[in-house]
Amino acid sequence: MRSSVEIFNIRTRQNRVVWQMPELFEAPNWSPDGRYLLLNSEGLLYRLSLAGGTAIEKVDTGFASQCNNDHGISPNGLLYAISDKVEFGKSTIYLLPSAGGTPKLMTHNLPSYWHGWAPDGKSFAYCGIRDQIFDIYSMDIESGTETRLTHGEGRNDGPDYSADGQWIYFNSSRTGRMQIWRVKVDGSAVERVTDSPYGDWFPHPSPKGDKVVFISYDADVFDHPRDLNVRVRMMDTDGGNVETLFELFGGQGTMNSPNWSPSGDEFAYVRYFPV
Repeated sequence: MRSSVEIFNIRTRQNRVVWQMPELFEAPNWSPDGRYLLLNSEGLLYRLSLAGGTAIEKVDTGFASQCNNDHGISPNGLLYAISDKVEFGKSTIYLLPSAGGTPKLMTHNLPSYWHGWAPDGKSFAYCGIRDQIFDIYSMDIESGTETRLTHGEGRNDGPDYSADGQWIYFNSSRTGRMQIWRVKVDGSAVERVTDSPYGDWFPHPSPKGDKVVFISYDADVFDHPRDLNVRVRMMDTDGGNVETLFELFGGQGTMNSPNWSPSGDEFAYVRYFPV
């Protein structure tokens, strides 16, 4: 066994296994209607039904056959954002109908890694690497305008929107160790959220607007590798009441992209088993 797709309920503090498989699957996104999880495996996307059974369905992503784990579902459920490198050899963000079809190019500056939809579905946030500098950007979907939100203060990655659409949470190494920060959607008011002894990555605010879930590596771990013991932690949106929910063998791919249920009571993640 390689991958175990699981769900944790923050009210009952119980987890349940949804599906296990010998292949590597990553980064579950929960559909807005609550019916399925979207995951990636070996460059392709799959829908995993939550309606009983373990029905898995491959998504038609057209020419995009090298999708990474930076993907997500629009708030109305009609679009998928994907990050794929077939066309240009670097991670590029595209949108395509959730029913499947031809990807529409969105980012011309590369590489770009998608990470979060705005609650109104009109924009998205992503990590862009420009001249080896990792920064947070957002894009207005209608105009295609790219807006830079951070400016080279350390490595900045993993952006995701707050439920009210006012903040973008992200992880940054600007003070040395990777920690969780947030910035207003216009790029103002950058604030540090965590001050922990760990390396904190991939913050995902709850759709209820009350909690943020993220993963934490040991302090001496560089980047966000796979196959390590990590902590899944949760906090209030202002950084208060930080707690470790559980530990698992995972890391890269466990929850790189938005993973909350529509109700905000549960989130999905992937646990890995040693090769």
